[in-house]
Amino acid sequence: MHENKQDLMRIIQVKFPRLSKGQKLIAEYILKHYDKAAFMTASKLGVTVGVSESTVVRFANELGYSGYPKLQMGLQELIKTKLTAVQRIEISSDLITEENVLKNVLKADMENIRATLEKLNTNTFDEVVKTIFKAKRIYIVGFRSSQALADFLGFYLGLVLDNVRQVLPGVSDIFEQLLKIGEEDLVIGIGFPRYSSRTVEALKFAKSKNAEVVAITDSLLSPLASYADYALITQSNMASFVDSLVAPLSVINALIVAVGIREKESISETFNNLEKIWEEFNVYTYRTKNNE
Repeated sequence: MHENKQDLMRIIQVKFPRLSKGQKLIAEYILKHYDKAAFMTASKLGVTVGVSESTVVRFANELGYSGYPKLQMGLQELIKTKLTAVQRIEISSDLITEENVLKNVLKADMENIRATLEKLNTNTFDEVVKTIFKAKRIYIVGFRSSQALADFLGFYLGLVLDNVRQVLPGVSDIFEQLLKIGEEDLVIGIGFPRYSSRTVEALKFAKSKNAEVVAITDSLLSPLASYADYALITQSNMASFVDSLVAPLSVINALIVAVGIREKESISETFNNLEKIWEEFNVYTYRTKNNE
């Protein structure tokens, strides 16, 4: 249900008169505090509004969801592109305390990787690898918090292949850097809520030039996915005001490894040459014996 992108808040309002007394309490809380409810368990939501956990589950069923987790996902999809950093801080302060921050953040990251492993289409992943090898030029686009992911992909993929270019902010306009893009080229766009409008514009421009587009993003409803030939869907639910990029980074790492395996011989030669350069110019510092 709800694949037609109906407004969840509107659905609750329409069904409100037919809800039970306890369900109405839940509905009223969600309508007023949907940003907080989206990150509550069924048990926590029930305690907050003064109803049983089973009432919360029945409320989700009444809205047409197969269970509370599906309703929770709907709420999270609704808000994650709209929350400001201040709102994220307020939510995280309710969910995470100083005593459990390490455990909760690590558990959230583990859950993001687990969910990504379940939802990621391996056939799509394999097609993306093939597309990388077919491309004349490969452009990597990712701004704001996603730039760290773009830097990582650009650095390592650039060591394996000679045709990789990272589109950088601040150097020149992004469209100038994409000026010569054509139908034989590939653009890999990386973006997660809150989505960078510049990344979306870059993918739209690439599509207008008939280039192939790969989106690494969190949902098929993402604005990046709408311009993509292939979408690698990775979960990035945030545990705080900081975006969780662990699962996307893991998928990007897998992409690099997959490309590297096919280019094993050339990689060996490349890294042999790099090792000589690194040693000659003291790029790395090594631990000395006996702490000298």
